[in-house]
Amino acid sequence: MTDSTPVILRDLGDGLILRRSTPADAEALADFNKMIHRDQDVVEPDETVAAWTRDLLTRAHPTFGAGDFTIVEETKTGKIVSTLNTISQTWSYGGIPFGVGRPELVGTDPEFRRRGLVRAQFDVIHAWSAERRELVQAITGIPYYYRQFGYEMALVLGGGRTGLLSAVPKLKEGETEPYRLRPATEEDLSFIVALDSAANRRWLIACERDAAQWRYEIAGKSETNVNRLAWAIIEAASGAPIGVIGHAWRVWEGNLGVAYVEVAAGVSWLAAAPSILRYLGATALAYAERDGKPVDRLNFWLAHEHPFFAATQDRLPQIRRPYAWYLRVADLPGFLRHVAPVLEERLARSIAVGHTGELKLSFYRSGVRLAFESGRLTAVEPWLPTHSDGGSAAFPSLSFLQLLFGYRSLEELRGAFPDCWADGDTPRALLGILFPKQPSDFWPVA
Repeated sequence: MTDSTPVILRDLGDGLILRRSTPADAEALADFNKMIHRDQDVVEPDETVAAWTRDLLTRAHPTFGAGDFTIVEETKTGKIVSTLNTISQTWSYGGIPFGVGRPELVGTDPEFRRRGLVRAQFDVIHAWSAERRELVQAITGIPYYYRQFGYEMALVLGGGRTGLLSAVPKLKEGETEPYRLRPATEEDLSFIVALDSAANRRWLIACERDAAQWRYEIAGKSETNVNRLAWAIIEAASGAPIGVIGHAWRVWEGNLGVAYVEVAAGVSWLAAAPSILRYLGATALAYAERDGKPVDRLNFWLAHEHPFFAATQDRLPQIRRPYAWYLRVADLPGFLRHVAPVLEERLARSIAVGHTGELKLSFYRSGVRLAFESGRLTAVEPWLPTHSDGGSAAFPSLSFLQLLFGYRSLEELRGAFPDCWADGDTPRALLGILFPKQPSDFWPVA
């Protein structure tokens, strides 16, 4: 067997097989995805999606292998009729790293839909994720759809703020730009890795990247990859690097998107923000002239709690409501054990310091029991609620994931779900301490 020999995973019947991808599938998968993943009502194929697909299979992606697509193929024609993939990565929860499998490019030819083809592929990639010891799977996508496969919308996605180019502050006559921006290079990797690692501590959930992953982001993707960002280093007048930004490589629907803005500790956001806005405004106009497209706005895809927004509220007045990530946690007790140090630290800093007792969480058809001894989490185990013991609190379906990942507070969940409850002061206090609502902001590996 060679790298170009497809591995058949399953005969699906009706002349269809499920197999793994090989590098030889790059062009066929690119052609399939550029048609399936066009924007609604768009006739032209999306070549930026084709470039992304091609990059995953043919470039040296640090966490993706050439066999990480699943393909449903019609045997009599060799036609691809359904496909998806999984992109491995590392996220962190309160600073504790954990593996994540990110399903992406999920699509089926319209003639072959409603046959369970996506479900069969999800079964495969969930098994791969388990083999890779990835504790969570995460996907972005259309409303409701991925709930069918054990996912819950449980983490903020997107949102941000938008402002007009006309609001970008201008330098006063005779004034010198205090900060300059230049393209990032591989020589900047150590600075970027350190800056990003420090910035991640601001958030409950963050995406962790090492030097190899940052190298791929800066120099590894093809020019027209839909997920490529253009990276720039912010420099002080001395030439010392003090920050990083990542923005789109084209204008889209009248705006230039910005996905990443960070400055080093000790640098004033108020001082740096005007220079950043002027650079982005000039870049947006240059892209618009290059591509013959209009542009009048800057669109920042950052968490509402991002410090850049505190420095630019009047310049970026339009608030965009976020969507949500779908998350799947197959082994909830295992994940809770993994992040136990975070839970114990929260307890140690709370009104329940040194707590001893148990917390039984009911999900109605299943549950989990947490035991504490002098502030230490000594046991996390599956538990089954009964008629005589309904537990300390209850969360319908997968709604507990919203609490776990800081997306909703206990009170917000109780307001949204009448069958979500906590029995008494101690369970309510503990749930608020252990699982507070907290912001997250990250841009995933793609």
